Amino acid sequence: MSNPITVTDSAIKRIAKILSKEPDGSMLRISVSGGGCSGFQYNYDIVTSRDDDDLVINKDGAIVLFDSLSLQYMDGAEVDFVSDLMGQSFQIKNPMASASCGCGTSFSI
Repeated sequence: MSNPITVTDSAIKRIAKILSKEPDGSMLRISVSGGGCSGFQYNYDIVTSRDDDDLVINKDGAIVLFDSLSLQYMDGAEVDFVSDLMGQSFQIKNPMASASCGCGTSFSI
């Protein structure tokens, strides 16, 4: 992997807020799986365990995990949390994605 995944301050604040309402030791796992309208989709899960080969981002009370398989599809990606007229959502800016769907939760390479 040439470029690490980054998580914006806005996303870190939102993740910390979400995890503060979960049991101690909870973490947010962001992963990629097959499916969605564009071929791949992002998954967001609250977990309490991590794998030895996970990429771990631990900042300001938020722990975000990325599994090794998903990393190959997210090289150089940025995880952001956006609040606009359309609502609030996590958005992933993924330079590896050649196309994405309108909802922003699936993509193709």
